[in-house]
Amino acid sequence: MPATLALAAAATALTLVAAELALRAAGYVPHRLRATARMVDARWRMLLDCYPSNPRGYFDVDLRTPAARERYFHLAPHRYDQVAERDPFAVEVQYNSLRFRDVEPSPPPHGVRRVAIVGDSFTEGQGVKEPDTYPRVLEKLLNDGGGAWEVRNCGRRGADFPQLNEAFEDCLKYSPDVVVYAMVLNDADRSPEFQARQSYVNDWILDRGMMLEGKPAPELRALDSRLRALVADRIETWRTGRATARWYHDMYAAPNRLGWERTQGYVREMNRRMLAAGGRFLVASWPLMVHLEGDDPFADVSETIGRFCLGAGIPRHDLRSAFRGRDAESLWVHPVDMHPNEVANRLAAESLAPAIRARAR
Repeated sequence: MPATLALAAAATALTLVAAELALRAAGYVPHRLRATARMVDARWRMLLDCYPSNPRGYFDVDLRTPAARERYFHLAPHRYDQVAERDPFAVEVQYNSLRFRDVEPSPPPHGVRRVAIVGDSFTEGQGVKEPDTYPRVLEKLLNDGGGAWEVRNCGRRGADFPQLNEAFEDCLKYSPDVVVYAMVLNDADRSPEFQARQSYVNDWILDRGMMLEGKPAPELRALDSRLRALVADRIETWRTGRATARWYHDMYAAPNRLGWERTQGYVREMNRRMLAAGGRFLVASWPLMVHLEGDDPFADVSETIGRFCLGAGIPRHDLRSAFRGRDAESLWVHPVDMHPNEVANRLAAESLAPAIRARAR
């Protein structure tokens, strides 16, 4: 028996050592240490979304090249080299004076129907090249289907309510015929008590705790066990996942009652303003880019939003059907950025086009 136990212990030890060596050989870095980065100029006219790798070959900016350094160094002179070393692959974003990723406001040309889409980073297109954002793809689809259309991208990253109401006010400067509010589940206003529950580190969209905003990049030291880091990473992912799911459910329930009531008021007012001006309004509900393959863990939240829209007489288009059954990770900008990538943006545009046409009749 002692010999058997010793043999089992030795086999286990060898397995653990082999796993440790394999993780080191593969260059394993825990998810919590894979940082993204952002560089933006003081006027918010140009921004770079930066990533540690380029797994799909999509990112066309490499900050390590002389050409990129010449073009982008002014965005963050004090930390450009740090970002270029850790997160060299990037997507460029350019803004107008309203901090929208679009042209400056001007009157619509005669005979052209103009659509303005109000939203957050999903609409702006974080990590997505401008021609691939769903407002741009939607514009092409609408024009290919007949008639003359313009679609203005009035997405503003980081905007929740009440900031989204400010984006709506700015979108009216385009004199749109149709306004689409592209709703994401983290948009709702929050009471101070509810907001205190979460430090806004991870909302299953982007882990802001991993963004390099001038602080030293976290790293594993040479003697740190990669296997231990892997186990700790899995435990933390599970823990955060449970807390995040509960946070989303509670945002539209009693724990955030006042915040959700204010959100409903904002959306009602958007609809009222557009109807009073002779235009049309539509809520387009985005799902989170997680758990798309099986049962929807946020179905009850979507039903809550749907009941509100139905009761308020506000048209709503649910985008969930465009994504259900798909591999969620294949729709991410990057393994550490769960914003919708160019494929997800195209799917959203294809789903929205007929709904927009129906509203513009």
